[in-house]
Amino acid sequence: MMRHDVAIVGGGCVGLSVAKHLAAATDLDVAVLEKEHHLASHQSGRNSGVLHPGFNYPPGSKKARFATEGTARMKEYCAAHDIPCEEWGVLVVAKNDDEARRLDELAEQAEANGVAYERLDSPAAIREHEPYAEGQAALYAPEAASVDAEQYVYALAKEVRELGVTLYTGYEVQQLAQTPAGYRLETSNGRFDVSLLVNAAGLHADTLAHQVGVGEEYQVVPFRGEYYEVRPERAELCETMIYPTPDPELPFLGVHYTRRTDGKVIVGPNAVLAFGREAYENTDLNPAELFETLTYDGFRKLLSSKKMLGVAWDELNKSYRKSKFVEASQRLVPDVRSEDLHKSYAGIRAQLVSDDGDLVKDPLFVEREDAVHILNAVSPGMTSSLPFGEHIAETIAEKHDA
Repeated sequence: MMRHDVAIVGGGCVGLSVAKHLAAATDLDVAVLEKEHHLASHQSGRNSGVLHPGFNYPPGSKKARFATEGTARMKEYCAAHDIPCEEWGVLVVAKNDDEARRLDELAEQAEANGVAYERLDSPAAIREHEPYAEGQAALYAPEAASVDAEQYVYALAKEVRELGVTLYTGYEVQQLAQTPAGYRLETSNGRFDVSLLVNAAGLHADTLAHQVGVGEEYQVVPFRGEYYEVRPERAELCETMIYPTPDPELPFLGVHYTRRTDGKVIVGPNAVLAFGREAYENTDLNPAELFETLTYDGFRKLLSSKKMLGVAWDELNKSYRKSKFVEASQRLVPDVRSEDLHKSYAGIRAQLVSDDGDLVKDPLFVEREDAVHILNAVSPGMTSSLPFGEHIAETIAEKHDA
């Protein structure tokens, strides 16, 4: 049996950020337990790598606060640790009058959140930023950036080890139970007893939380996001990042273009129900997890909305019919052709859904006397990971001192 003061379950960017800040500020014996042998195997490594500067989040919200602070701190962290980071900026394109009015709201949010922006009111002004993008108006946010997400996770891991944190890889937490002195964790490689717990298990955070009676009114529903890559000879189609105007009713951004730090241009993601929490291919199936999703009352209520049902059908089509994905891509860049795109990677978003059928859009963590369960480290999770992790670390430190 192994003993530590604190166990952090999940070695992604949020869990490692908690470990970094907790080890730097306290003398607690901290352990991070990651079920995979390689870090960044799931959400932390399978994302677009974009730093979202905070114009898309309501002023005063947790998302706005963590994203604006997180963008600045991530750029400093990348510079200090030699992590590739390119401040490309992002162009949010409106295709019609309704979307143009939505840009006004985004501009107001950017102003309130202290995010730099420029409003572009003509197709010609759009083309000055992105020659192949088409729309009637756009919002340009120069502070958006692209980072190498995997290198960021490994830099955090190196730092936490240097701070004295024990990082266990290949240790899957299978059972969680409360004890008089804290928690007992049964893992694939042995038993741990700890006084304090941070559940940052991402796609499986709700499963662990439910084992100790926490967050039972929520469930993670996995949504797969698939990316295509623009062939190198056509990479000039996107010089920076091109986004659609977001729908405020949906937590997903829609298909967009991102130039990565390695110069590749990726297009996506869609957002289709995954047939398992780690079903990265549209042919992958985990029957037990799919059954869990389909029989969840919250999911059935979510799909009772005609709008959500329509969105689900459209996203499913983009997964199985490349022509539909290309159509979505052409909405922003009409010159892109099917032969310009080839399949790249996919990620799975751990989208928390409530029993009422609501998509939880804000970060959600549940505190107990000796634990914090991070049930929804929703996008922009990587962008927010440094201030969010620091906040969770401060919360755990207070519990230790109480």
